[in-house]
Amino acid sequence: MRSAGILRGQRAVINWRALGYEVEVSLRVTLDKTNPRAFDEFTAAARLVPEVLEIQSFLGRVDMRLNVIARDMAHYRDLYRDRILALPHIADLEALMHLSEIKSEESLPL
Repeated sequence: MRSAGILRGQRAVINWRALGYEVEVSLRVTLDKTNPRAFDEFTAAARLVPEVLEIQSFLGRVDMRLNVIARDMAHYRDLYRDRILALPHIADLEALMHLSEIKSEESLPL
């Protein structure tokens, strides 16, 4: 499967709670698309925030989704105010607080 390109690699799955990160937030971001560099500049800046674990792009009303972790709500508040809101070209931002993980499966029944 590796030689066929099906398996792209191996990775460790980190338990962020065990490392003291108790808060997980999914941020839905709509960008100001009047700037042709909005996507590239936003993505480049978001990559520099260590607490941003995942960046995804979408077609539709929401342009980007960031998965963000924080140690606690005070840490998230500071991160949100100082780093997230400073990201370029944000037209709208919606925060979804992660409550629980119902299903997170990356394996397929092969």
